[in-house]
Amino acid sequence: MTERAPRHISVLGREAVAYLEPRAGGIYVDATFGAGGYSRMILDTAETRVIGIDRDRTAITGGFDLVDGAGGRLTLVEGRFSDLAEVCAAQGVDAVDGVVMDVGVSSMQLDQAERGFSFRLGGPLDMRMAQSGPTAADVVATASEKQLADIIYIFGEERHSRGVARAIVAARKDAPITTTGALADIVAKVVRAKPNEIHPATRTFQALRIFVNEELDELHQALAAAELVLKPGGRLAVVSFHSLEDRIVKNFLSERGKVSAGSRHLPEVAQAAPSFQILTKRPLVPGEAEISANPRARSAKLRAAERTASPAHADDELPSWPRLADLKRGG
Repeated sequence: MTERAPRHISVLGREAVAYLEPRAGGIYVDATFGAGGYSRMILDTAETRVIGIDRDRTAITGGFDLVDGAGGRLTLVEGRFSDLAEVCAAQGVDAVDGVVMDVGVSSMQLDQAERGFSFRLGGPLDMRMAQSGPTAADVVATASEKQLADIIYIFGEERHSRGVARAIVAARKDAPITTTGALADIVAKVVRAKPNEIHPATRTFQALRIFVNEELDELHQALAAAELVLKPGGRLAVVSFHSLEDRIVKNFLSERGKVSAGSRHLPEVAQAAPSFQILTKRPLVPGEAEISANPRARSAKLRAAERTASPAHADDELPSWPRLADLKRGG
């Protein structure tokens, strides 16, 4: 392993990796590689192997030094973490000992003004993690008022979503909305700032970012993929940063971890055996020291579970929320 100091310490990183219980010879998936914080900690256990996945090419190229220092034990793959089963298969791996996920936008992406994730930094209204496909500016320019309201309400949980959507549609008639600052100013005229509360544009920016990157569909599919590739006794650890993500993880593990009593009306229907044993009855949250060192950690929650020997459950049907494909079809 390289002796270089890490550029980035993952939120709840030590706790997440502790739940994985890395062991010599084990194979692990860092499904959201980012700056490589989880991978570094896993690789500290001798003879481990890590497959790191990230859809952001900048993250992959930024990890080349870590690959060089890992002595062939780290493989980086540019791709979506929902495809982690296919990524593992392409590496000749059909089962792994652990999967860790850090869901959502990374600090690196937020801190790069040119990526357009943050209203605090002037930049183009982009927000794409993979740097391909429609941008947030494209969505703002082409979505109908109803579509915008639905996106902002569902993915941003913004109570003023209709007013924000109405203001966006009115503003774009005068000039294209192409920068983070322009959109933030429009939202701030509708959602009034209050002392000690988040910036009025926070929820709208979150909603557009989630929509542009199809983040919640990705998370649903990544959890199901992890269920498929984990060995019996393998561990899953997921760190999420807002209620929508945490709810998906919580519901997934609850469904996979419960022993169903069946239905007295349909006693002949076989119930799926639990595919996970939940290790965190309540999510772990950062301590005061971690939040003080990194304020972005304040909303993080860690949930973990261990794979049983039971077969994976059938794929869940994805929720019927707004999707890019609907926008392309004109809603």
